[in-house]
Amino acid sequence: MSSEDFTLQAMGLHKAFGSHQVLRGVDFSLRPGEIMGIIGENGAGKTTLLRVLSGELRADRGSVVHRGRLGYCPQRIVVNNELTVQQHLRYFQSAYQLTTLTRAHELVERLDLTRYLSRKAGLLSGGTKQKLNLVLALMHDPGVVLMDEPYQGFDWDNYLAFWAITRELCDRGQSVLVISHIAHDIKRFDRLHRLREGQVFAEKATAGRKVAP
Repeated sequence: MSSEDFTLQAMGLHKAFGSHQVLRGVDFSLRPGEIMGIIGENGAGKTTLLRVLSGELRADRGSVVHRGRLGYCPQRIVVNNELTVQQHLRYFQSAYQLTTLTRAHELVERLDLTRYLSRKAGLLSGGTKQKLNLVLALMHDPGVVLMDEPYQGFDWDNYLAFWAITRELCDRGQSVLVISHIAHDIKRFDRLHRLREGQVFAEKATAGRKVAP
């Protein structure tokens, strides 16, 4: 597989905490325009893997290669309770060096966050904070998006909005990796893998959407 055939590649990733080996040689590639899922039991190392892929945590061995900007939506909500939703958008606009907030406000509207723009994050419900978490991960139009239980706390309408946005990203050639402890969304993935015993194994091919050639 050449570098043009993937947007993210994990090669021989190992990570231990003390004597506890969490990742034991993780290998996989994420293709352009693909929605890929990695599932695993609680404690399997899913969040550790995502932190290594995002660069938040350094692997003990192995490497990660990605093309384009990364978007990272961790399960742990990273918002500041003292800032309003709009202040978060301005802060990340500066961090991402964006000239406008057009994309951010489009996502805010689609995820029904507009009415909360002037509200401090500390006054939001857990599900609403998670929506803000997602907007911050997507507002700079990343080429690769890494998500850890991204729709936790969403109602049905926002759950459907999440998947519509995700499909649109992939239709434009961007790639999405979703990590979860359950596989009830398997038909929405192009490929599904399972993390167990510190390694990633391909599951049976899903009947989900097809990646454009």
